[in-house]
This record gives sequence, structure tokens and C-alpha cells, in this order.
Amino acid sequence: MSSRKGRKDAARVVREQLAREQRRKRTLWISIGAVAVLVIAGLVGWGIRSSQKSGEFTAPPGANPSGDGIVVGTGPVTIDIYEDYLCPACKQFEQTSGATIGQLISDGKVRVVYHPVAYLNRFSSTEYSTRASAASGCAAEGGKFTEFGKALFEKQPPENGAGLSNDELIDIGAEVGLNRDTFGSCVRDGTFKPWTAHVTEEATRANVTGTPTVLVDGEQVKEWTPENITAAVEAAGK
Repeated sequence: MSSRKGRKDAARVVREQLAREQRRKRTLWISIGAVAVLVIAGLVGWGIRSSQKSGEFTAPPGANPSGDGIVVGTGPVTIDIYEDYLCPACKQFEQTSGATIGQLISDGKVRVVYHPVAYLNRFSSTEYSTRASAASGCAAEGGKFTEFGKALFEKQPPENGAGLSNDELIDIGAEVGLNRDTFGSCVRDGTFKPWTAHVTEEATRANVTGTPTVLVDGEQVKEWTPENITAAVEAAGK
């Protein structure tokens, strides 16, 4: 009898030990799971913060409040011009209507917001659209945005090539009166590449699908001839 009772007691002890071991393992796995959740949450939070940080940009001097364009002039009518420095049609626009835009600025009739977008990187092996736009930000920092932009169109490289090198961009900047060392450092460092990304993203959000796009007080000028632009400005100013 006592032998049978002893065996039962021994079996009970074994069962209790097994139960304790199972509880210990269960607690361990719960703790590991909780730690894993915290680690994953931390990684997600870090990823969100990193993505937000990568979206940060510094706009050049002379930018509008939203930071997606450089403002030239103080007139009552606003002209928004979306251009890509690799765009042949944008070069044509500057050749045919650039002087008219400049005269409207000088006459105090318009406030022009230039948006140097990077839509045509796919037509360059070196992301020339981005590099040229970022360099225009450097030119704005040096007070020569308009002069540099005109020079870029005058020396516009062909599509489906490498585009102008950074050294060539710096030479152009020096030719229009920018400090070679300061401007050169800005271009080589890509200081305003995040700004270019912002300008391009905002243009896309505004449903700008091609370049050049010209808006007069928010209304698109379909045919951007000097006559049409002048007429649109006069109508908007009434």
C-alpha cells in the first residue's frame, strides 16, 4: 500500500515539475514576443522618422512661401513658369517669350515664380535635370538665378546624353558673375537637390504634366507666345 502511495506521490511531483516547466517556457515566449514587438515598433518608428528626414529641404533665397519656386518681380499679377533645363521646348519658350517676361517684370506688372522641375532625368545618363535645377538654387543663393537660367538654356545640351558636367555648370555660373568657389561648392555638394525634389513633387501634385507650363494667376496659357502672355496679364490685371 505504501509502495503504491509512494509511486503516486512521485508521479504527482513529476507532473508538477512538468507544469512548472511549461509555465516557465510560456512566460519566456511571451517575454520574447513582447520584446520583438517593441523592436519592430522601434524600427517602424525609425523608418518613419528617416523618411520624414529625407523629405526635408532648404529652399534657396528668393523662394516663395511654399518653397517650390523662385520669385522674381513684385507686380500684382502672378505668372508661374514650370521649366526643365533639359527641355528643348523650354529653351524655345525662353527665346521667344523670355524678353517679354523680363519687360513685364521691369514694368512692375508681374510677379514671376520660376519652378525648375526635374521631369527629364530619364533623358540623361547623369540626372542632368536634377543637377541643373539644383545648380539654379545655388545661383539664387548667389543672387544670379535669372542670369544663370538664361545661360543654361543658351548652352542646353541635347537629350539622351550626359548633359553638362558639374564643372561646366560651375563655369557657366562664373561667367554670369557668381563666385566660383562658393557656387562651385554648392553645385558639387548637391546642396539644393532635396529642394529640386520638392519643386518637382509639388509640380506633379499641381497636375503639371509637361514643360513649359505657363500660368497667369492660376490660369494656363495654352500657347505661350508673347502676345498671349501679355494679353493674359492685362486681362488678369483688370
